[in-house]
Parts: sequence; C-alpha cells; structure tokens
Amino acid sequence: MSGRYELRFSGAGGQGLILAGVIMAEAASIYDGKQAVQSQSYGPEARGGASKSEVIISDGPIDYPKATVVDALLALTQEACDKYSHDLKEGGILLIDSDLVTKEPVGNFKVTKFNITNTAKNEIGREIVTNIVALGAMVALTGVISKESAEKAVLARVPEAFLELNKKAFNVGYEKALAAQK
Repeated sequence: MSGRYELRFSGAGGQGLILAGVIMAEAASIYDGKQAVQSQSYGPEARGGASKSEVIISDGPIDYPKATVVDALLALTQEACDKYSHDLKEGGILLIDSDLVTKEPVGNFKVTKFNITNTAKNEIGREIVTNIVALGAMVALTGVISKESAEKAVLARVPEAFLELNKKAFNVGYEKALAAQK
C-alpha cells in the first residue's frame, strides 16, 4: 500500500459496524505499524437507521480524518448502499450483502457480493457476528492490512467466551469474499 486508503463500513445501526471499523484501525496501527484513524456517524434513530464507520489507513501521517474518496465500501443494507456509495472511487471495491442489497449503484467499481448476514446466522450460528464476517471479507478484498493482524485485533476485542465464534466468523468471511470475487 502506498499513500492513503479509505474504507467505509455501512449498514443499519446495531449491526456492529463501528466496532468493525475500530478493529480494522487497531489492526492497522497496532499490528501492522501503519497510521490509522476511525470515525463514525449514524442517524438520530441509532438502531435500525443508516450508520457508517470510516477507517483511513496510511503509511504516513493522516492530514484529514474523514473519507473523501472511498477506496472500499461495505454495504449491509439497501438504505446504506444508496446513502453512502456516492463517493466510491472509480476502480474501488464495493462489497454488498446479496440478500439485503438488491439495487446495485451504477459506477466503475468492482462489486463482490454474498449473503453476509445469512452466513453469520446460518453458517456460524449467530447473527450477531455479521460484522466480523464482513470484516473478514473486507480484509480479504482490500489487502490493506494483513489477515494475521486483523485476526489478532478481532481476538483482542472480544470476550474470551466468544473467541472461537469470532475467529470462525472472521475466517469464513475472508474465504467467502475470496470465492465470491472469482
């Protein structure tokens, strides 16, 4: 990676996207030795309304902590996709939940899709890890941080009783994203 890389995790309030962004930033800064900042915003209704978490990762100092031209966007809901995809850069990456985002935005970017929420619910057994499945997928698609660093950051953030669940969620998301882009 050279320069600045901007990621946006978007979906509905309560889906854990802010935590996913925090984990991504921690993986970059603590384990990969890069500069990283994370910011978030969500509607006044918080749970259920569109929310986003942005992460800027850079090899050097970060002069502005907000995303301006997004390199990679995760959209877990149609509302979030509609609201937050406008500044996805040409040639960027769009990861969508194929069950919940049925109208793809028009643009010159690479779209990867799989049923992220359904994967968490039915393959992992807990819908609450949708954010970690999505995080694994974003790490796989972007390559902006190492898989090992991201996994360490996930495991450092979750309660001990849920280490294996989150490790499985991260790895399933990682593998599904790689398979979906082929």
